[in-house]
Amino acid sequence: MGKDLLELISGAAGDDTGIFGMMTSLEEASLVLYPVRWEATTSYGGGTSEGPDAILKASRQLDLEDMCFDKPYQCGIYLDSGRPEMQTLNKEAALLVEDIRERNEAGESAEEDVKKINQSSALVNDWVYKDTSKLTKQNKFVGVVGGDHSSPYGYIKSLAESHSQFGILHFDAHLDLRDAYEGFQHSHASIMNNVLSDFPQVTKLISIGIRDFSYHEKEFCKQSKGRIRVISDRESFRKKQNGVLFSQIVKEILSELPDKVYVSFDIDGLDQRFCPSTGTPVPGGLEFNEANYLIEELAMSGKKIIGFDLCEVARPSDNSEWDGNVAARILYKLCGALLHSQGKIGLTSPF
Repeated sequence: MGKDLLELISGAAGDDTGIFGMMTSLEEASLVLYPVRWEATTSYGGGTSEGPDAILKASRQLDLEDMCFDKPYQCGIYLDSGRPEMQTLNKEAALLVEDIRERNEAGESAEEDVKKINQSSALVNDWVYKDTSKLTKQNKFVGVVGGDHSSPYGYIKSLAESHSQFGILHFDAHLDLRDAYEGFQHSHASIMNNVLSDFPQVTKLISIGIRDFSYHEKEFCKQSKGRIRVISDRESFRKKQNGVLFSQIVKEILSELPDKVYVSFDIDGLDQRFCPSTGTPVPGGLEFNEANYLIEELAMSGKKIIGFDLCEVARPSDNSEWDGNVAARILYKLCGALLHSQGKIGLTSPF
């Protein structure tokens, strides 16, 4: 390890450094994090478009030695700047969505403006698709950092073009299987519905941490003929209360996933004490160490992680950094897991 790198990872990171306090360039990076600052259709709390920046700020105080994966930082991790025009579009669309909801409550038609929002969402998806496709063609691994949970659609589309089949491991409080929620075709509540409907390459969806769902989402799961496996928070809790180890639950999950896996991590899959500012909080959820354990076991199982997203992280209104702090650590774990599963780094035993 070079002296300059050792000093960088051991010292305090300044505000001018990149993700995790690193100074990696795009050219040097093996793994590029692509920010999607978009939350126009968020249906409850807001602030997720600021998630990438909250994570960046908090990430600079992380120590970068990982308990499981050996020096992920040595592979080079870079946070892309993203598209500034997306932020402008997000502000315009969010105001329009607010107006649409007010008119709907008043019994007035807003059909034409709903079409405008759907067009804006389609444009964002196209930007994400083009930009992530360009990165993967440069032999970069990619992780999407949202934004709301609609953020990774374009990236998953790109992966579906280059992989004939893969599974999705989905951390979430919600199933996200709604059909055009509130009329918005690419709502954060519809991401998994859209992915399964549009990409037959996704042969298996396993959702864990689930504790809120609608009747139609339940029926969608039943009609999937085994393509969807839901491990609800209630199911996990009751199994553990009856003496089943969480490790056994994880083994069951891994046994059902195909050899290639995409990880979609909505931060509200965790217990709310780890993400108090997320937009649609639900009581219950995974422990921080349970999520890390599942990610680590996936990476060590011999399956390849082909990409990931981390979404629904919001900047707190009081400017505290707890949400960003937790998210930055989950993000670093996802980075290490992908790099290990792809044979880029080994395992470590730090103590």
